[in-house]
Amino acid sequence: MVGQFPLGGVAWDYFHYVLGLHQLGHEVYYHEDTWVWPYDPKLGYPTDNPEYTVNFIRDFFAKYAPELSERWHYCLLHEKHFGMTRESFDEVARSADLFLNVSGACFFPDSLSPHCLKVWMDTDPGYNHIRLATKPDWAENIDRWIAQVRAHDKHLTYAENILADDCLLPRLDFHWIPTRPIATLPEWAAVKDSPIAPAAPLTTVMSWDYFPGKLELNGVQYHGKPPEYEKFRHLPARSSLPLALAVGGHKTPTEQIKSDGWQLIEARAATLTPESYQAFIAASAGEWSIAKNVFVALRTGWFSCRTACYLASARPAVVQDTAWSKYVPSGSGVHAFTTPDEALAAIDTLRTHPARERAAAYAIADEYLSPHAVLPKILSDLGLA
Repeated sequence: MVGQFPLGGVAWDYFHYVLGLHQLGHEVYYHEDTWVWPYDPKLGYPTDNPEYTVNFIRDFFAKYAPELSERWHYCLLHEKHFGMTRESFDEVARSADLFLNVSGACFFPDSLSPHCLKVWMDTDPGYNHIRLATKPDWAENIDRWIAQVRAHDKHLTYAENILADDCLLPRLDFHWIPTRPIATLPEWAAVKDSPIAPAAPLTTVMSWDYFPGKLELNGVQYHGKPPEYEKFRHLPARSSLPLALAVGGHKTPTEQIKSDGWQLIEARAATLTPESYQAFIAASAGEWSIAKNVFVALRTGWFSCRTACYLASARPAVVQDTAWSKYVPSGSGVHAFTTPDEALAAIDTLRTHPARERAAAYAIADEYLSPHAVLPKILSDLGLA
């Protein structure tokens, strides 16, 4: 979805898979065909001019992976082709072994080999699972979307806890394969080795957006981040380190957040480019963050791709538990919390042992979130080892 939303955080979410598979020695191409007008961050709305998007994708590969500069294909509304020509990409699609549809955003390439394994990767567990289970009236083109999900051969999910008894997600009749996000390490090495300023805050980037309709399962309604913020809104007054939020969304309660004691950062500037996103993390002492209510309440085991970037940067993290602590160890480098007191205790640990926590954060990224830690297992689980 990088072309649809050409922003720094989005770029790292998806391009980490391209970079990671390439670093493991696979022949990998980036393809995007969402049939959606691209968002232009400078205008603040979608546009029929793909120039910003095309330049954004081209510049990313030119800077971070020049060897992949000829291996990307962006398709505007299934008609106009950028990067690779349609003919060149069709040749790739005809010979592909794996079509990894991260977030399920893309339609299948027209020339995709019938022998290619089509894999849907759920990155928004709870929201996706409930829509699959309930087909809410407010969900646009819901029948077509469900048919597209089912047309894939295999289904990965960031709900790493989905097979556990304490997870409340509806599994339906899918054979879910749990996984977690990745962060490549070489691209974050400069941030990892950069010093942290004495007054640097713990930060995060978050959206205040609401779901387009009621997300309801078995009579219970689930939400995004606002209800979780309410549980921890007064944390800055008790925290031993400064706390800052980079918040986006039209309904953000700016004055309330400021009056609660948080440093408020404009999210657009922090996430505008891949470089500004890295600079934002580099200026942080680490991360403090809540998760979406639906991730927490359903015990999904979801782990944040944003947190993975902090850890790859040797920035420790204090993040709300969604049951992820059953799969990524908590307590050194990355700390799970469910209450304000648990969050404060973890923040104190970051303050009193900064060097130890930074080293532990990077070790977690290497052992649990790097391409060599995650991708071979995915390929094995898919039968492509």
